[in-house]
Amino acid sequence: MPRLALYAIAVCLLAVVAAVISFVQGSWLGIVWVLLAGLSSNMAWFYLRRQRAQTAG
Repeated sequence: MPRLALYAIAVCLLAVVAAVISFVQGSWLGIVWVLLAGLSSNMAWFYLRRQRAQTAG
């Protein structure tokens, strides 16, 4: 697994935890964390697919 994909997954998990904590505390800042989680999730998929395409071709 590419290192950048692992970093993106770690950021995604941390952003989800931060979003849950923000919403539990009643803060609407959690929306920003949800958006960051979505972005990092897409980055992880991109790096995984790119590696898979490089090894297949």
